[in-house]
Amino acid sequence: MGEQVIARIGVRARTVPLSRPWGPDVRFQHVLICTVELDDGRTGTGFSWTPQIGAGAVRALLEGEIAEAAAGLPAHPEVVWDLLWRHLREAGGGGLTTMALAAVDLALWDLRCGGRGLADVLGRRRDSVTVYGSGVNRHYPLEDLVAQAKRWVAAGYPAVKVKVGLDDLREDVRRVAAVREVIGPERLLMIDANQRWDLLRARAAIAELTPFEPYWVEEPLPADDVAAHVRLRESVDVPIAVGESVYTTYGFRDLLVAGACDVVQPNVVRVGGITPFLRIAELARTFGVPVHPHLLPDISGQLALALPLEPMVEDVEDASFAALGLLDPPYPVTIEDGVLRAGGHRGHGLVFASGGA
Repeated sequence: MGEQVIARIGVRARTVPLSRPWGPDVRFQHVLICTVELDDGRTGTGFSWTPQIGAGAVRALLEGEIAEAAAGLPAHPEVVWDLLWRHLREAGGGGLTTMALAAVDLALWDLRCGGRGLADVLGRRRDSVTVYGSGVNRHYPLEDLVAQAKRWVAAGYPAVKVKVGLDDLREDVRRVAAVREVIGPERLLMIDANQRWDLLRARAAIAELTPFEPYWVEEPLPADDVAAHVRLRESVDVPIAVGESVYTTYGFRDLLVAGACDVVQPNVVRVGGITPFLRIAELARTFGVPVHPHLLPDISGQLALALPLEPMVEDVEDASFAALGLLDPPYPVTIEDGVLRAGGHRGHGLVFASGGA
């Protein structure tokens, strides 16, 4: 009997409200649920995701060019990914194209697992992974930010991350100081500027924030400005983290070769799925740089269980797929006292609730 091939791809969309909006213009999460059916009738489930931009365009790619090009291809994630990425290059090597590819790649990995769980198929290296509490909280008033930090402490997170990059650096200092006071000296504190600084402002801000002992500063500069990251890293003592806005293995290669970062943070959807995520992780290992997956703990936590260097997983408050009501229980991962564990499911274990169109 020959190797099974892709017969068809189906897509349905879900848009769900965030109970804690990420800003006045980011009040929802958009998820495209992708079913890949093989010629023997077996199906795998994948997804693409965006909090703001591009869901309609990603769906159009999946239902149009990708569905047409994927039909008849062998059900092999790496082979399909390479062929489809080459096919889609005219529309861009990363961004919408890789976000769309992720949905197919995740579904093919779901199929590859058979009756085993994803972490075991990838090569489980640990039974649990540390989770840090995270918040998209730049717009929070100070009292709301402090209340969030107190919730993280009560939940037992050993590390937390807060947003910086306000117009007034003094406000950033005041807010980070307040969070450090709440969490105490033992917990790790990370800060995330979301590409809001230029090199001059980044140096000044990091100098002011260093007394609060940030474990890393994330996306201090435009993500594709490799040279500026190198200059910043050479001039500050705080580790530099980058990667959520990098879409290709070549982008991560350039950062690592240049010595531009201490931590990489690929988002499994934005880079195109598990196949490129694993390539990025192996590349980072050759430079001795740890991978801390960006967002999506329902799937990122499972990947982290198999990463070679000790990772942490990000859990944005009330924003996991389980917390948003996108999944039917039992959920593939659980988080308790700042520790994530995976269940005994097959594949990636994400069973999306009915709904959508």
